[in-house]
Amino acid sequence: MARGHFYVSSLALGTLGSLCLLFVIYWVQHWRGGLAWDNSSRMFNWHPVLMVAGMVVVYGAASLVYRLPQSWVGPKLPWKVLHAALHLAAFTLAVLGLVAVFRFHQHNQIAHLYSLHSWLGIAAVTLFAGQWLLGFSVFLLPWASQGLRSLLKPAHVFFGATILTLSMASVLSGINEKLFFSLKNVTAPYSSLPPEARFANLTGMLVAAFVVLVLYVLLVSSWKRPEPGLLTDRQPLLHEAQ
Repeated sequence: MARGHFYVSSLALGTLGSLCLLFVIYWVQHWRGGLAWDNSSRMFNWHPVLMVAGMVVVYGAASLVYRLPQSWVGPKLPWKVLHAALHLAAFTLAVLGLVAVFRFHQHNQIAHLYSLHSWLGIAAVTLFAGQWLLGFSVFLLPWASQGLRSLLKPAHVFFGATILTLSMASVLSGINEKLFFSLKNVTAPYSSLPPEARFANLTGMLVAAFVVLVLYVLLVSSWKRPEPGLLTDRQPLLHEAQ
């Protein structure tokens, strides 16, 4: 039963993550002029696409590597490498997303980092960089003792969830900010809830649902990778898999 619930949640996560990315791509293609790397508004459109892909979808997938029952048996090193590689891919996408928005702002002489949205985003990416470096140096490289890893693991898990939550807040505030800037009285005001506003709001709701489900899977104790020597009936997924 527990294994079935886990895979149902995984299917829901895969569906939600795919929809988040497809919706944001459709939004910028259909209403915002598409994508290009030319310092125009179409270059700015890479920002929401890359940030949702990196800081939400790929980051969420990377966070759940150790929830897979297959990762509970055999050597842990391949799963550590996968966990680190997925997070590095997420960070790379986020950096490209920041490059897109900073280049667009610079080319169009728009101030940098003045909004709450930008502060939340920079906080999330900065914490992410520190989190990845700490994880790589302590949990992946062989020099750290088991005692040090056990000491730092709760903080690593906490900040992982914190970064995902900050990313969600940044994405939601960014969607709202873009709609306020774009939908003014010269077009159809945001307050009249035109089709673009409804679609973008729905995209934000999908992002929120994805992040909440990721956090739920992370918190369910019976789905956590058991510590060595602590295989008990609190890990029904492992017992069902055997």
